[in-house]
Amino acid sequence: MQRRIFGAGAAAAVLGLLAPLAGCGSGAGSDSGTLRLVAAEYGGDKATSSRPFWDRVAKEFTAAHPGTAVEVQLVPWADVDREVSRMVKAGKAPDIALMGSYSDFAADGRLYSADELLSVASEANFLAPLAEAGSIGNTLYGLPWVASSRLLFFNEALFKQAGLTTASGAPAAPKTWTELRNAAKALKGKGVKFPYAMPLGPEEAHAEAMIWELSNGGGYSDSAGNYTLASDRNIETFRWVRDNLVGPGLTGPVAPAQLNRAEAFAAFLRGEVGMLNGYPSLAHEARARGIGVGAVAMPVSDTLASGETPPTVGVADWIMAFRQNGKRAGIAQFLEFLYQDKNLTEFAGRYHLLPSTVSATRTPAGAIDDNDQQFLTALRGAQLYPVNDPAWVEVSDTIKRNIGRAVEPGRDPKTVLEEIAAKTHQARKEN
Repeated sequence: MQRRIFGAGAAAAVLGLLAPLAGCGSGAGSDSGTLRLVAAEYGGDKATSSRPFWDRVAKEFTAAHPGTAVEVQLVPWADVDREVSRMVKAGKAPDIALMGSYSDFAADGRLYSADELLSVASEANFLAPLAEAGSIGNTLYGLPWVASSRLLFFNEALFKQAGLTTASGAPAAPKTWTELRNAAKALKGKGVKFPYAMPLGPEEAHAEAMIWELSNGGGYSDSAGNYTLASDRNIETFRWVRDNLVGPGLTGPVAPAQLNRAEAFAAFLRGEVGMLNGYPSLAHEARARGIGVGAVAMPVSDTLASGETPPTVGVADWIMAFRQNGKRAGIAQFLEFLYQDKNLTEFAGRYHLLPSTVSATRTPAGAIDDNDQQFLTALRGAQLYPVNDPAWVEVSDTIKRNIGRAVEPGRDPKTVLEEIAAKTHQARKEN
């Protein structure tokens, strides 16, 4: 299933129970004036739960729209896509869902389009890369909620200890693959456990893989939406990683195919990682622990170092509205209310994520601090996963479970990528 943006642990199972919010009806579907929303739980425990946010929004919405209440069911991220799919198959689709994927429902004709729900101004307010990823053809179905981009993080203290500094003594961030490799060698020479942490384990390998592919002018798909998983550029990328980072032991004591994102992030927070790709919430947590963090665009291959600047990876979570219960008017009112700047910035700020609308990123009360501005800048020109392909959930799962083998010493990445491409072709035929 689709991955989440926020990196906290899965919420306790009790948070996934249906819990009517203040002023809401008592039974799902029992009140024609009640909207049912199934939302991913972004918090890892009671203290960080999303529940207070939804309580407030529902109470204020009902006060402004008497007769229409909102019930919210929070589901852990690991389960939400599967749970909503189960509801839909059982003929009990929620009115609104906040989760990681939308395109399979849109392809089946189950979703309202944005132009059936939002004003022209509201629909035009989404950041362009997010609106593009939320659209099938020219029709927006997946409404982006919060987003993030990925940058290369480096531990400033470890860089200084390894002599990786500028003339002024500041940490010298790598700009090319060769500089990244040389920095990793210097870090290893100082005993750093993970000179470069490369999480190509099944949790979120598709993110790390795409970051590296883009930095060499490759990627998952071309401008026409056709998958290019086994392109010459991608093969070249993984051969370089295999020969220059993994083979020489610069990616740590854990093989990339066995390293998951959560484990890599935890090692970074323990001060054991020199470099890794991360997003705003990790940077905030590291700084809260006293770790100096530098964040820069992913270094590019030496063949691109002449000036071409590839996009960074962007990620978003999606709100969608189901047709099944015929509550278009109520859903439209609620979404216009939900996407007010104050609501979006409050939610994004709570989890150190980026709001999805232009106006929310500009509001003085917004959640974007100086450290997050560079992530917003990167997001504006980012490339997202091909989530508008109905087969993407299956394709991403195939990538996550197999791409780590492409960097194993002694294995040819071309064979691995061609196997993934073949499975992807089959998945598209079946969707």
